[in-house]
Amino acid sequence: MTRHDGEPEDGIRYPWPEPPAEGEATEVAPGILWMRLPLPMALDHVNIYALEEPDGWTIVDTGIRSRRSIALWERLLEGPLQGRAVRRVIVTHHHPDHVGMAGWLMERFGAELVMTRTAWLMARMLILDEEARPTPQALDFWRKAGMAPEIYADRAAARPFNFADSCAPLPVGYRRVEEGGTLSAGGRIWDLRVGHGHAPEHLTLWSREDALVIAGDQILPSISPNLGVYPTEPEADPVGEWLAACARLARHARADHLVLGGHKLPFTGLPTRMRQLEQNHHGALERLMAHLETPRTAAECFAPLFKRRIDAGTYGLALVEAVAHLNHLHKLGRVTRTPRADGAWLWRRKGESH
Repeated sequence: MTRHDGEPEDGIRYPWPEPPAEGEATEVAPGILWMRLPLPMALDHVNIYALEEPDGWTIVDTGIRSRRSIALWERLLEGPLQGRAVRRVIVTHHHPDHVGMAGWLMERFGAELVMTRTAWLMARMLILDEEARPTPQALDFWRKAGMAPEIYADRAAARPFNFADSCAPLPVGYRRVEEGGTLSAGGRIWDLRVGHGHAPEHLTLWSREDALVIAGDQILPSISPNLGVYPTEPEADPVGEWLAACARLARHARADHLVLGGHKLPFTGLPTRMRQLEQNHHGALERLMAHLETPRTAAECFAPLFKRRIDAGTYGLALVEAVAHLNHLHKLGRVTRTPRADGAWLWRRKGESH
């Protein structure tokens, strides 16, 4: 594809202004192909990467399992991947759009799976954990978050999302990688750096041979990864973990790094983007503090955090992110929370009279 040479004032560049078409690939560096699979949600795609090896391919992230994904994988395998075997699958984190087809590729090719330990444990646990109805813990979490009554009623009566709905079974056995390690793939040595916040033990890969970073969802252009709190760990502080991870990873960022993320377009200008990501959340926290002059539930905190309309399709992600920012302020001692008569937490900034 034609490279785009315009450089915006903020220093972030997009060398390829358009993604590869379905079933096709763009070479973003020697021996590294960028491909894209569709997602049935507001963020309607996920990027996957193929690293050429002497005996086949290493694949980074895999898309969700669906009939459409399987058909597209068949096209990719016969087309850009030239009918050669997938020898290894690296999954950056446990979310279905990244791990969903890993088991399918493993079964088909006998491929090795490479993940961090927490990511593998989370993925395997959640794929095995099928629920016909929301758990009592989920219902309690939604009540405490102040979920809108009509949405609560619908969700309480419905089958919740299960990882098994969009992920192939994940076999036992994987190769563990961890912070500070290295990995050889695609003719390069990659330094392994682990982030947190969007997902626990999120893997990122930094090439020693050239200025490449495979970032998954830890570092994205133009959007900030979702930082959510869930019923599994309702007191979690992913915002704090995220900010700490940004500070650690920013020390390695160079302006010439080509960042290959899990969504949107590859980009350069990583130091600028790391500052933006950190500033975006600090700004959101300050807007939230001003909003909490009046006691609010988490569900009443969308406006200062997102500055856009939240519809039914994005309500769930907005709610868990609102709880995440409130939890962070609570751990910093900047807000208080008290239960309302219906069980919802009312959050208020400290220092205001009650």
